[in-house]
Amino acid sequence: MVRHGDDQWFDIVKWTLFAMVDAENSALPKKNVDDMAKSEQARAQAGLRHRWQSRRTARPHKDWMLRIVKAVGNYGESFDRNVGTGSKLGIARGLNSALNKGGFQYAPPIADRSNRLRR
Repeated sequence: MVRHGDDQWFDIVKWTLFAMVDAENSALPKKNVDDMAKSEQARAQAGLRHRWQSRRTARPHKDWMLRIVKAVGNYGESFDRNVGTGSKLGIARGLNSALNKGGFQYAPPIADRSNRLRR
């Protein structure tokens, strides 16, 4: 949730979630981020070399996606650690799973987001 009218913060929160979901869909766990960062091909496959494209927001570091995954892990790792089976709450992912695993978690492709945000 973000405060109504705070478009910059909303974009940052939304893109952070997209980065985490993309990392999970690309099978990129926190422990492999540094290895992926060294390989241009791996960075491209994982969507990690795309720059922030929104004109209306502050522009974070060029490796913003890498930094997010390195700090908190992909969406699945974060979910497990905070509320999932790796936490005291032990909540099953269920519909909160990735789209390709029967859930609703989906992040649109990076190129689509970039073009949409430029409008």
